[in-house]
Amino acid sequence: MEEKKDNFRYLLEQFADIKIMQYKVPGFEDLSLKQKKLIYYLSQAALCGRDIIFDQNYKYNLVIRRTLEAIYKHFSGDRNSQEFKELETYLKRIWFSNGIHHHYSSDKIVPGFSENWFRKVVEEVDDQYLPLDNDQTGQELINLLVSVFFDENMAPQRVDQDQNKDMVKESANNFYEGVTQHEVEEFYEKRAKSVDPYLSHGLNSKLLRENGAVVEKVYKLGGMYSPAIDKIVEWLEKAVQVAESKKQKQSLDKLIRYYKTGSLKTWDEYNIEWVSDTHSNVDVVNGFIEVYGDPLGRKATWESLVNFRDEEATHRAMVISRNAQWFENNSPIDDRFKKDKVKGVSAKVINVAQLGGECYPATPIGINLPNADWIRREYGSKSVTLDNIMHAYHQASLNSGFLEEFAWSEEEMERAKKHGMLASSLHTDLHECLGHGSGQLAPGVNVEALKNYHSPLEEARADLFALYYLMDDKLIDLGVMPYKEVAKAEYDGYIRNGLMTQLTRVEPGKSLEQAHMRNRQLIAQWCYEKGASDRVIEKITHHGKTYFKVNSYDKLRELFAELLREVQRIKSEGDYEAGKNLVETYGIHVDKEIHKEALERYHKLKLAPFGGFVNPYYKPVYENDGTVTDIKLIYPESYTHQMLYYSENFSFLPDIN
Repeated sequence: MEEKKDNFRYLLEQFADIKIMQYKVPGFEDLSLKQKKLIYYLSQAALCGRDIIFDQNYKYNLVIRRTLEAIYKHFSGDRNSQEFKELETYLKRIWFSNGIHHHYSSDKIVPGFSENWFRKVVEEVDDQYLPLDNDQTGQELINLLVSVFFDENMAPQRVDQDQNKDMVKESANNFYEGVTQHEVEEFYEKRAKSVDPYLSHGLNSKLLRENGAVVEKVYKLGGMYSPAIDKIVEWLEKAVQVAESKKQKQSLDKLIRYYKTGSLKTWDEYNIEWVSDTHSNVDVVNGFIEVYGDPLGRKATWESLVNFRDEEATHRAMVISRNAQWFENNSPIDDRFKKDKVKGVSAKVINVAQLGGECYPATPIGINLPNADWIRREYGSKSVTLDNIMHAYHQASLNSGFLEEFAWSEEEMERAKKHGMLASSLHTDLHECLGHGSGQLAPGVNVEALKNYHSPLEEARADLFALYYLMDDKLIDLGVMPYKEVAKAEYDGYIRNGLMTQLTRVEPGKSLEQAHMRNRQLIAQWCYEKGASDRVIEKITHHGKTYFKVNSYDKLRELFAELLREVQRIKSEGDYEAGKNLVETYGIHVDKEIHKEALERYHKLKLAPFGGFVNPYYKPVYENDGTVTDIKLIYPESYTHQMLYYSENFSFLPDIN
């Protein structure tokens, strides 16, 4: 039966290429007061790092955000004028992307208002509301922002992954300043030789030139981003007092120590403590973690995600994780790269309580951490599926017309509507629970050997692992999948998305930049080409529209196995040239005709290809003596209200760092 919408308002608004949703937090009211307090304190910590991700994404993002917010709040002209509406949309897009570069493509977002209008309205705003530093004049601020907004050659991409360029100099992110790619690579090669090579060198720092020397500014208390980190630590220290267990307390204490010292050794110690805490109901991701924003795959953006376990849904993930060794042993990869003993794969399905940093407003639907391969190998990993986020996406998409437009047949549509939610959840479980933690590196191979191709290849490896096992009888035997129609629904959707529908997220004439998009096209395009002689995937033109139809699910599974074998070999052996060839051949370049058609068909549906969420609020209830007696869950009024509230209450960094 097709799932029916409930009465909760999942979709709040839509602008540009973005839809804003909200997610339910089911089960919060049933938690103990101590657990509610823990979620509240961790949620406050998650919000205190908001400025960090803005600054990491681009040096002038905080100046830009604060200037536009000042105009928005103090504009005295016609708020119904087209120019003001364009500014409002531009500000919303900047809030969404945590800066002026598109959160997915990393291209600079161009404002729809004119330069002359912008100059005029900034001049009309009282200087007390503008982010003017030291002796800076309003005119100097205007000139800076006009250059950033309207000069197409200034900071065109947050992440430039063109291997023919100096990717450090060409990327607009704020991880490096005044240094070249060669100098960065040389700096960290020397560091790895002189210090413990297992440490994630450079993960939590900015590399720049000062007085002619290349130096690091470490993100820590007393170092870079100290004002925000001080607030994060303040709330984490409160969380320690209501930790659910001794193990969780030890984990949070290590995280606090890491923020105070910036020590990567302490970061690893924290991750070991965190991954071994498998019993706490409430959990948190907090730190400088993912490296997608750095073309060299080294520097990490700040993020946080507060959650608690969904006991019923966790059963599925636990069944899969308990059988991790079987999946590893039966994987189609070379035996040399299989783990003899899979350690500590813990999995759960969670309800998100708060999103922060890189995870907000756009969020993943699954997470597998820690990222350090040696910790995964020796201590295991934690995998989570974000159930209430996936549910919100699913509810918001019902009756959108998307499937009717792009699916080849009624059979495909019916499969997707009936099994799509479970199929997607199983894919995420397998991808996060087992895929990322599977396989091992050959002796002497460094995880950074694949450089700028590491992220798309790693995502491809985890996706291929999931896709291969989705069609396995083992899932039916384990009772987590009723029959293979579920797997077929995921195969249909994955190929359709990889070859066509994900292109609705890409501007005309652009190539693929984002790691997950490259991964999906790489897999789908490779399978389409390699299976052409057997017509495994068929391209059909009907009434002027293009469709992609899977003719043989079993043969497609064999192709997934073949590609998984090769991608695992590339990672395990650190084969940079083979990895480069795979990504460059299949993962980047777009079929222009298919792209044009996909955009035209999608545009007619009046849908937004990207989605993100507002957070709920948590409000303490106090007795007269100041004792907290409850934490109330409150859903937000609007996207704009939340963003302005965050800027007013959780903005701790100076304009430029």
